[in-house]
Amino acid sequence: MTKVGIIGATGMAGSATFKAAQEAGLDVTAIVRNADKAKQNLGANIQLIESDAFNLTKSDLEQFDVVVDAFATAPEKAYLHTDLATHLVATLRETESPRLIFILGAGSTFVGTGDQRHFAYEDIKADPNNAAWQSIPENQLYEFNFLKDVKNVSWTGVSPGQLFVPGELADKVLYGKDDMLFDEQGRSQTTSDTMAKAIVDEIITPAHKQERFIVTNG
Repeated sequence: MTKVGIIGATGMAGSATFKAAQEAGLDVTAIVRNADKAKQNLGANIQLIESDAFNLTKSDLEQFDVVVDAFATAPEKAYLHTDLATHLVATLRETESPRLIFILGAGSTFVGTGDQRHFAYEDIKADPNNAAWQSIPENQLYEFNFLKDVKNVSWTGVSPGQLFVPGELADKVLYGKDDMLFDEQGRSQTTSDTMAKAIVDEIITPAHKQERFIVTNG
């Protein structure tokens, strides 16, 4: 049975992925800072490791086949997204297992065409109304740029649509690689259960080694 560790398993994306992994019959462990909160949110009898993600060692990680980084933090500490990615990669250099799956932001996806094609983050940054939280997509863009140069660790990235919100699995799901996806109504949105299903599918049937893919509600 595939063993999966989920960093940040009590957050929106992490908890949805934890539950989807359980439902798929995977051997899943929550990696959290607060065990009581995890048991309250995910179940009293769950498997868990109570640890700050930055204290995880190679032996901690090597017990899993896949480790999902669903870490979330406040905008003023958004740099921790890149810091955690570098910690996990550095710990697992020159290995094939475990595979690392990073939940990235939409800021690293492209919008526009031709000469006008650019990172979605540039539009976020241009709007002063986004100033309070723009550091999160900014640093997740840095995180993805770091991962693109990693060749000796098995990693996969997955980005949501423009909006990443709590919600059930969509009846129709869209997949892409680099360009932001939109449904027939022009919306670019990913619900947490849609993201979770995409991650579990990637765990069971790996299809994106050392690359990022995008998933949105269709």
